[in-house]
Amino acid sequence: MTKLQESRFKVVLADAIGLVAFNVNKWSLFYSEVLRNDFSIWSILRKCIGMELSKITMPVIFNEPLSFLQRLTDYMEHTYLIHKASSLADPVERMQCVAAFAVSAVASQWERTGKPFNPLLGETYELVRDDLGFRLISEQVSHHPPISAFHAEGLNNDFIFHGSIYPKLKFWGKSVEAEPKGTITLELLEHNEAYTWTNPTCCVHNIIVGKLWIEQYGNVEITNHKTGDKCVLNFKPCGLFGKELHKVEGYIQDKSKKKLRALYGKWTECSYSVDPATFDAYKKNDKKNTEEKKNSKQVSASEESDEMPMPDSESVFVIPRSVLLWRIAPRPPNSAQMYNFTSFAMVLNEVDKEMESVIPKTDCKLRPDIRAMENGEIDQASEEKKRLEEKQRAARKNRSKSEEDWKTRYTENVMRLSTILRDQPMKLLDRAVFWIEFVMCHKGAKHLWPADYLNCFQYHSLDMTGFLLACMTTVIFLLIKGCLLCYQKFVKTGKKKKRK
Repeated sequence: MTKLQESRFKVVLADAIGLVAFNVNKWSLFYSEVLRNDFSIWSILRKCIGMELSKITMPVIFNEPLSFLQRLTDYMEHTYLIHKASSLADPVERMQCVAAFAVSAVASQWERTGKPFNPLLGETYELVRDDLGFRLISEQVSHHPPISAFHAEGLNNDFIFHGSIYPKLKFWGKSVEAEPKGTITLELLEHNEAYTWTNPTCCVHNIIVGKLWIEQYGNVEITNHKTGDKCVLNFKPCGLFGKELHKVEGYIQDKSKKKLRALYGKWTECSYSVDPATFDAYKKNDKKNTEEKKNSKQVSASEESDEMPMPDSESVFVIPRSVLLWRIAPRPPNSAQMYNFTSFAMVLNEVDKEMESVIPKTDCKLRPDIRAMENGEIDQASEEKKRLEEKQRAARKNRSKSEEDWKTRYTENVMRLSTILRDQPMKLLDRAVFWIEFVMCHKGAKHLWPADYLNCFQYHSLDMTGFLLACMTTVIFLLIKGCLLCYQKFVKTGKKKKRK
């Protein structure tokens, strides 16, 4: 402890009941925004316009002291929304909570302009939060392209949350766009429901000159694979005057596309739910007022600016009879000096002696470059980052020479089976595919890990499906064979008649 002093601060977290406060021992995070001004990012990025940035080495000064695996863990900050969804009987109310959780998952990115460290191949991260009721493990399963997989579950066995993310980064001159490719799945076990969605696109503006600011935009479609209900959310781009800045709007629809509820809010602040008719009436009136304002203003058609537009109002206008679904927790007073971390993010690097003896050596909490940067030792962090990256390149080169592929613990067949079993409820066709590709080809289903978690009815129904499938195949084969024999006999009879 040479440069920094140990500080104690209170972390206040919201859960389903209320606010839970606890003291955390934490090293003061060294804020490097001043040091960033000494570097010209343009000298690095000017040759990369339109290119993918995952293969480009960036100076450590532009990083934040967290791995991308830890950045993924920010999804779990508002886990209380999942617990609440699991406790509700109405599927529409459950969808509301799941949609609020999907919006809250990106809220921590606001003003987080530091780039997380790229995980090394095989790097892992584990976190258990008894106070929030979940445990999580994640792993970097591919390096090129960079793919991170995570799996979380409730400590009360009420949910499973998993997915894989491939963050595709591109530089467009004045901004960097991050498209998080990959599907996220949430399973509510008590209701036998599976929800899937993808994240919106994130864009960081003013990369070259000006103050950095973040924007989320794009459509997010959340699907309940059991009921067929969908929630389509539109993360709106800011627009010319900034009126739409950070806004999120959408509808919950049933299978027939009937609107059940309207959702609105800002991904940086809160989410509300209201009756669709009330929301449509408000939108119609708001559009009319906007057109009147536009007519009263003289808009200059000059060069488009990349500066952050100022919205008409920072707070969300609450439509009468709306229901609050989620509100962001305030950040600590010292957040601006700590990479704009949330209270949740500030403890992601915590390691005590008891934990250090248990977690694997691949855990990113033990990475020397991240730890050095957190302690403010920028030069050491840069050296360690360079050493680890060179070591990873050398290992990849050795694998290519020996023609040895990187393999994760679970085989490809089990991964495909896991997709069928866990991402959505199995339909009749899925069961047939399961039987043909896994049971028949691999001499039984018991050795396959996901099949062990099927209940008795599901497990034996697979056997029944296989038996019926075999019977149907046999019957179809006999019918085709019989038709061919009849046709051949008919042709022979016709030829004999012609000869006579």
